[in-house]
Amino acid sequence: MANNNNNNAAFNFAALSSALNGGAKSDEFVDAKKSKVEAFAGEDLTELPIDFINGLSPAVKKRVEVLQEIQDEHDELKEKFLEEKAALEAKYQVLFQPLYTKRYEIVNGITEVEAEGAANETPADAKVVAMVTTADTAKAEEKGIPSFWLVAMKNNDILAEEITNSDEEALKFLKDIKYTRIDAPKGFKLEFYFDKNPFFSNSVLKKTYQVVEEDDPILENAIGTEIDWLNGKCLTEKKVIKKKAKIGSNNAKPINKTETCESFFNFFDPPEIPENHLNIGEEAVEELQKEMEHDYEIG
Repeated sequence: MANNNNNNAAFNFAALSSALNGGAKSDEFVDAKKSKVEAFAGEDLTELPIDFINGLSPAVKKRVEVLQEIQDEHDELKEKFLEEKAALEAKYQVLFQPLYTKRYEIVNGITEVEAEGAANETPADAKVVAMVTTADTAKAEEKGIPSFWLVAMKNNDILAEEITNSDEEALKFLKDIKYTRIDAPKGFKLEFYFDKNPFFSNSVLKKTYQVVEEDDPILENAIGTEIDWLNGKCLTEKKVIKKKAKIGSNNAKPINKTETCESFFNFFDPPEIPENHLNIGEEAVEELQKEMEHDYEIG
């Protein structure tokens, strides 16, 4: 969705169940995920069981010690790599910005693009262009690229599945999407800028992802934006009329209920990890895994 290099960022929940059921705190939860990822990737091959090491001959123990020294050198290089990688991404994010600004200006009709060949056109060509323009005044007055972001988002397979027909009308007012890296805490922020519209009063909807940055970023938390829906325009809820019959009566009294419905705008209300982990069942944990993985995949 955003202009960034984190689109392929991995997301690991191998330790979620044990971390939650063990009542771990947020930082312990993240540490558990990190250790699982490192073990799976074979990053630290020297953390061998004590019983195994004690059973080794002196010669083999010496080899293990040398492996540890190699691992230490590897870790130092990896740390430098991550530092340089972050600096390189920050450098190019600045270089990309003028391009994003030009795109914004063209999409929103702030800057007009000269027609191809306009500089070399003859008086006769100019006359034809003028006639066509006069015949189609409405299109001539149309600025920028209408519905640019809606079309761009629907061109993405993952996002297309999230966008409903009702969402499309609201997303036509989307005029820009900005991606920003953040350092405290580490992660990135997505900002969706909207023109004044009949659906909500927010001019900007934000989504922040806080991640633990290793080779593959690991999601720690996601923070959305509360959408200030205008009266009767909420796209994330629908009213359902149900009838409840009184005991001993054939008459049913209609009851109005509000239920959550599918919408892209649910993206700004991300799933949360409950504070009371001990009360979470296995099925609830699995559902939470799926929701958070899907949420991060969209971002």
